[in-house]
Amino acid sequence: MEKIEKFKTDPSLKLMDRVQQVLSYYQYSYRTEQSYSRWIKEYISFLGMKKVPEHRFQKEIGSFLTYLARERKLSGASQKQALNAIVFLYKRVFDIGMDIKIEPVKVRKKPALPVVMTKEEVKMVLSMLKGRHLLMARLLYGSGLRLMECIRLRVYNLDFKRDMIYIHPVKGGKDRKIMIPKLVKQDLFNQVETIRKLHIKDLTMGFGEVELTDAPDRQEKVEGKEFIRQYVFPSKKIKPDPRTGMAQRSHVLESGLQKAVKTAAQKAGIKKSVSCNTFRHSFATHMLENNVNIYIVKELMGHADIKATQVYTHVMEKKDNIVLSPLDVL
Repeated sequence: MEKIEKFKTDPSLKLMDRVQQVLSYYQYSYRTEQSYSRWIKEYISFLGMKKVPEHRFQKEIGSFLTYLARERKLSGASQKQALNAIVFLYKRVFDIGMDIKIEPVKVRKKPALPVVMTKEEVKMVLSMLKGRHLLMARLLYGSGLRLMECIRLRVYNLDFKRDMIYIHPVKGGKDRKIMIPKLVKQDLFNQVETIRKLHIKDLTMGFGEVELTDAPDRQEKVEGKEFIRQYVFPSKKIKPDPRTGMAQRSHVLESGLQKAVKTAAQKAGIKKSVSCNTFRHSFATHMLENNVNIYIVKELMGHADIKATQVYTHVMEKKDNIVLSPLDVL
């Protein structure tokens, strides 16, 4: 069997240029590129050395994670993200086989319960939204989508015949399918037809190709011009890709929906810290309140562990378990 050689960087390049070279070769998403680059720079700064010691890492990485926990007060999740970036540096850039046995430093932090809206509050916030923002917010609540899952929806994710949305996580998690709410089906179909016309217009102007770094199959470059690869919620303008320079119409920025939801919650007079994720939390909670099996909710949410789903049992309304004050029953 022919041995496949690993990609090796040009050692004459500066370290961060080598990092960028490997990130591009393995087609990491733009967000991962930014994240890994930031953590690697912080690691270099922490070491205080002009050159990172390539064959010495166990003590250095452990000290860095301890610093992030004790001095920066960062969570275990942030430490793990930093660790992944540094492991990438040694394994992929330096091509060093390493057996990492370093765990993120535990930070004792009281777990916060998710912010959840009542059904009436959800109605009030949705009533303050319009157009594309309303459609996206309805998907967050009606399908339990994460913010970036909604932002990055492509045409091939939608199955109108089966009323299903298929989610292909960029990292780690399993593929899952969730329902298209009947209330948004026609609006979602109309949105797809609108971008179909927009895509035809882009093609006639010599554009129409989208990046495929977060798509499940991205081998064929020509696929980027296929209609099914287009974003359901595309940006208004065609701009050059920050990595390739290719002129393309990417997806909308998440900040637009985030601001719209925050403003809508304020106008509705909701006295809670409402964000886009509050719709997802409310979806899970209301499903449980409607007596949907918790394991079904787990699959719909894309949780790896049932414990993540059980959190919502602490915030759901349990009408059968309401305890009255003795004063109220006098």
